Amino acid sequence: MDYEGWYDINSPEREFRKLTNVRFVAAMGPPGDGRNSVSARYVRHFNVIYIEPYSEDSLQSIFSTIMDWMFAAKNNPPFPASC
Repeated sequence: MDYEGWYDINSPEREFRKLTNVRFVAAMGPPGDGRNSVSARYVRHFNVIYIEPYSEDSLQSIFSTIMDWMFAAKNNPPFPASC
């Protein structure tokens, strides 16, 4: 990631493959239960965002609102019916 590419170790020449216009996206859980911690040297390449887990009441409110909207749209669906 630091050097704008990687060496192709599967080719006999081991030539350098330059990467352009690449975005890296990663996700991880907290260390423990078989998950290892990630070094600060690697994490420095990313913006770290933490989201507190939702409570059961919050999840119920979010998904019941979505389902109420879907059932209310039964007579006038927001998407075409399948053929």
